[in-house]
Amino acid sequence: MADVVVGIQWGDEGKGKIVDRIAKDYDFVVRYQGGHNAGHTIVHKGVKHSLHLMPSGALYPKCKNIISSAVVVSIKDLCEEISAFEDLENRLFISDRAHVILPYHAKKDAFKEKSQNIGTTKKGIGPCYEDKMARSGIRMGDLLDDTILEEKLKAHFKAIEPFKEAYDLGEDYEKDLREYFKTYAPKICPFIKDTTSMLIEANQKGEKILLEGAQGTLLDIDLGTYPFVTSSNTTSASACVSTGLNPKAINEVIGIAKAYSTRVG
Repeated sequence: MADVVVGIQWGDEGKGKIVDRIAKDYDFVVRYQGGHNAGHTIVHKGVKHSLHLMPSGALYPKCKNIISSAVVVSIKDLCEEISAFEDLENRLFISDRAHVILPYHAKKDAFKEKSQNIGTTKKGIGPCYEDKMARSGIRMGDLLDDTILEEKLKAHFKAIEPFKEAYDLGEDYEKDLREYFKTYAPKICPFIKDTTSMLIEANQKGEKILLEGAQGTLLDIDLGTYPFVTSSNTTSASACVSTGLNPKAINEVIGIAKAYSTRVG
């Protein structure tokens, strides 16, 4: 069975503290949406950890950690988080269906924020989800095959050509992006798996799964205070969509709130 931890306000409710207190009781901890625009600050055994993509279960040696398909991943930032841990082999798994945030996405995000003033973090989250919905994004699984990745890159370069100057991508953008993947992809590839099948099998075996949400319910792209929302579905229902788990697998939904309701952005 699976339990879900979700913020029921505009984020920053203290979800990380709660997840940290209960994660040790689970076999899997799963981050199910969002990107590195959200984060948990956890003090574990006197050491402060700032996790933006890594599930909080990474702090517990017996816990397996999954970044599921509806998460958008900055491979550079994830590599930096991975480097803070020494024992992630067979404990961290990244969905092959998760989409990759490109440096271009952050540039586009910053460009659009100047006129829209939504309050975005300018980290490329929204534009990456745009490409996902347009069926033109690069997914983690593409990093496992150089031929497929090159095809996706060529299509990307063609699509953004009219916008290179507006987004200040620079003359060497194609070279720089290939170098970007050459630097970070090899560090990420060992963790890329079919996490959907993994979670379904774990649930069938009766293993305990904790689904960890980011942001909060009122920032949901469909149900939140639109347009001042994030670019993903932040409710507990989206946990099933992202992981592939049957809704009947959900045991408890743990809603986290803070005494004084505030929001950022």
